[in-house]
Amino acid sequence: MNNKNEMILEFQSQSQNESFARTVVAAFAAQLDPTIEELADIKTAVSEAVTNCIIHGYSDCQGIIKMRCALNQNEITIEISDEGVGIENIEKAMEPLYTTRPELERSGMGFSFMEAFMDELEVESAMGKGTTVKMKKRVGKAGRVQEILKEAKQNA
Repeated sequence: MNNKNEMILEFQSQSQNESFARTVVAAFAAQLDPTIEELADIKTAVSEAVTNCIIHGYSDCQGIIKMRCALNQNEITIEISDEGVGIENIEKAMEPLYTTRPELERSGMGFSFMEAFMDELEVESAMGKGTTVKMKKRVGKAGRVQEILKEAKQNA
């Protein structure tokens, strides 16, 4: 397999497209031969990012959500972006249980889940211009070996 592979997908900010995005990313990530748990982690993180675009980015309108995925050796990089309202205070928005839409019974755990299930999370946002969430996860046997080595170094 070529070491690098990429795909870009654009779709409407409609709630039924959240499961579509999960399915597409799972099919794309399957090339890395992930475990069921790794695949579930990736799908959950994508679900949270897409839901944030729908609920917060385009809260009072429809828009386009862009999902860019790249596979490079044993790592998947996922970038999900909208051109919605943006996030005023990213640090505050990333706090567990913080939500700007409590009336929708939102848990405020979206970013916390993304951080927990992925190896890296980066959020960029500009008011009135939109938000981009970048996530990375090492997948498969090579990824697990790297994680074990990383832990061993930290514990040494």
